[in-house]
Formats: sequence, structure tokens, C-alpha cells
Amino acid sequence: MNAPLYTADILRLAASLRSPAALPREDGRAELRSPTCGSRVATIVQLDEEGRVAALSQTVHACAFGQASSALVEKSAAGRSAEELECAVGQIGAWLDGSGPAPDWPGISVLSPALPRTSRHGAILLPFRALLAAIGNAR
Repeated sequence: MNAPLYTADILRLAASLRSPAALPREDGRAELRSPTCGSRVATIVQLDEEGRVAALSQTVHACAFGQASSALVEKSAAGRSAEELECAVGQIGAWLDGSGPAPDWPGISVLSPALPRTSRHGAILLPFRALLAAIGNAR
């Protein structure tokens, strides 16, 4: 019998995603859509004086994997630079396609049921890519 697609941990993580909120200052904004599943993530970012993530707000229209991944970004993006996020996207992409180990991003292993389901990979990467685009738009 196949393992369930959406585990209780994935659903719990997806449900923990906060509602979008106004930031004290908006430095960058981006909205991306996954062509494979239609998920959309709009991200607003506030950067500190070193260009690292100080705060972010996301509007997420995605499956539970996209919502859970957005929650992981929300919980662990603060203090990270664009370079660190680019590295995370590369590591997560390699993990998803089976060419690399589990990435060093807190909680990412919860999303492992998506590994054999390539149609979900775009939704998982989308919040990371949206944050990177928002940072890029701030420069």
C-alpha cells in the first residue's frame, strides 16, 4: 500500500502558515507561479542594513506542500542572505530530484513524501524562489 501523500505533519505545518501582514517597510516584492501545478506565492520582504531578511509576508495559493514549504520559509528565513537562499534552493532542488542529500533547512524532511511526486516539487521550491525574487527586486 502506498504511503499517504499528505501526512499529519505536512497538514499541521501547512496550517501553521500565518496570514499575510503589513511590514513596517517594504524593500522588495515578487509574485511567482509554478507552471507545473499553478501554485502562486507573493512575497514581500524587509531587509536589514546588511541585505539579510529582516521580515517577510507571504500570500500563498498552493497545495498543502506549497503551504507547508511557505511555512518553513516563514519560520527560518530571518537573518539569511540572498546567497544563503540561493544555496538552499540548489540543495532542495537536488534533494527533490534525488541527486543530493537532505538540505540543511530546518524542518524540510517533513516534505519527504513529495520526493517521488515530481508534480509537487515546483510548489515546494516556489516560496524559496519568490523570496529570492523579492530580495532581487529590492536591490
